[in-house]
Amino acid sequence: MTDVAIIGGGPAGLFAAERLAKAGLKVDVFDRMPTLGRKFLMAGRGGLNLTHSENLETFLTRYGAGQPHLEAALRAFPPDALRDWAAGLGEETFAGSSGRVFPKSFKASPLLRAWLRRLGELGVAIHTRHDWSGWNAEGALQFETPEGQVAITPAKATLLALGGASWPRLGADGGWTDILAARHVEIAPLQPSNSGVLVAWSDIFRDRFAGQPLKRVKVSAGGAESFGEAMVTRHGLEGGAVYALSASLRQAAELTVDLKPGLTVDDIAERLARASRKGETLTNILRKTLALSPVQTGLLREAVGKDLPRDPAALAKLVKTATLKLGGMAGLERAISTAGGVAFRALTRDFEMKALPGVFAAGEMLDWEAPTGGYLLQACFATGAAAAEGILARR
Repeated sequence: MTDVAIIGGGPAGLFAAERLAKAGLKVDVFDRMPTLGRKFLMAGRGGLNLTHSENLETFLTRYGAGQPHLEAALRAFPPDALRDWAAGLGEETFAGSSGRVFPKSFKASPLLRAWLRRLGELGVAIHTRHDWSGWNAEGALQFETPEGQVAITPAKATLLALGGASWPRLGADGGWTDILAARHVEIAPLQPSNSGVLVAWSDIFRDRFAGQPLKRVKVSAGGAESFGEAMVTRHGLEGGAVYALSASLRQAAELTVDLKPGLTVDDIAERLARASRKGETLTNILRKTLALSPVQTGLLREAVGKDLPRDPAALAKLVKTATLKLGGMAGLERAISTAGGVAFRALTRDFEMKALPGVFAAGEMLDWEAPTGGYLLQACFATGAAAAEGILARR
């Protein structure tokens, strides 16, 4: 018999397992996939962004509506603590020019290997290919495995760290929502976060510019705005500047792009008026006067049609407020993270489910979201630690 059953082998579940095993509990981790940490490894494919080095008070604000529910956990396990933990596994970290924190190896795999070795040394038992299907009639946890059904009854507690529903091919598909809802746990619908938006580009624009960046732009929707870079895809726009507006974009019908956030409309109009030359194309004028790239000029045409206004004031306004009609957000299969999940009012302060005493939850399956930049992983680790402390407090 195990003391604690942890279902989900991502950062939240594994970090809770480490905390509990160090406290002397027998811990078993169950995961439906053949190997652990698949989404963690995917996150590190372009460089593992563990956390962020900005001031903690600013850091906390990045969680928006989730801040009041996550703050205690994040203060108890802040970014510096995560960096120290990584260093303890032999992976020193550094802060890049943007403030984002990465392992010096820049990869997730060395960190995960060292972590799994530590868990093995602590006696944590790992069970892969165990697909949780809920509880049986006797109240035991039930798993579907290649060898058939398995039932487990933990002596002290169960921790669910099942992830959201983003990148479902990596293991987390949100199938747990029906299981918990049937047990009267309040669930907010799972929705894409840090996801691209859909735009019905013209064939010419899509075929010519898909894969090209829009650098140093400001994007806005629903009263929120973000600065950074966006990437044109065949189906719309992706990138950090777009991802940061996820909460607003899920409700928005339009996205406005400011191609020159450092200049006012009057500044641009004055430059265009001085540069106007008879017979010169607007494409050349925009390139020479404002350094607009072909993809940026193409975006202006996507907003208003083939013929751009020649009046300097009207053209300047378009450069500052190119508005694109949206067809919604890209699906969960391409989203970096998930909004929605177990509602915080369904949990105690220790992350225990009020409707299911002895069952805790942590990580992305909780109803919070945050932008990319290290905030996602940090909250997964912090809530895993907080849930582990809640389990220990039950002893």
